This record gives sequence, structure tokens and C-alpha cells, in this order.
Amino acid sequence: MAQKIFIKTFGCQMNEYDSNRIFDSVKKIGFEKTDNYGDANCYNFNTSKIRYTAKEQVDHERVRVKKI
Repeated sequence: MAQKIFIKTFGCQMNEYDSNRIFDSVKKIGFEKTDNYGDANCYNFNTSKIRYTAKEQVDHERVRVKKI
């Protein structure tokens, strides 16, 4: 059974680009992307420290994942 990664991106197009590069890297070691928290073995929240609202959104997402 393949390992699955959940990647959620907050912020600008550069963050989207970075998230795609992260997935490209982990895909090489057998990870598949999932849009479902419950299916994931690994979680990645990609954001920028520059925007405070993005940090708050990530904090809320971490709480959701923690419940799983």
C-alpha cells in the first residue's frame, strides 16, 4: 500500500509552485497525493510567514488534522 501525502497551500502562486515541487520530491519515494485528511500518512501545510492570516489558517488546519 502506497504512502499518501496531503498538501494544503496557503498564499500566493509561488507557494503553489513550492507545493508542487514538494510533491514531485516525495513522489520519487513512493508517495501519492490525496485530498482527504483521513487517507494521508503525511501532512504538509505550505504557507508564507509574511501574511498573518495565512498563519492563522494553518493553525486551524493543524487542529483539524490533530483530531484525526
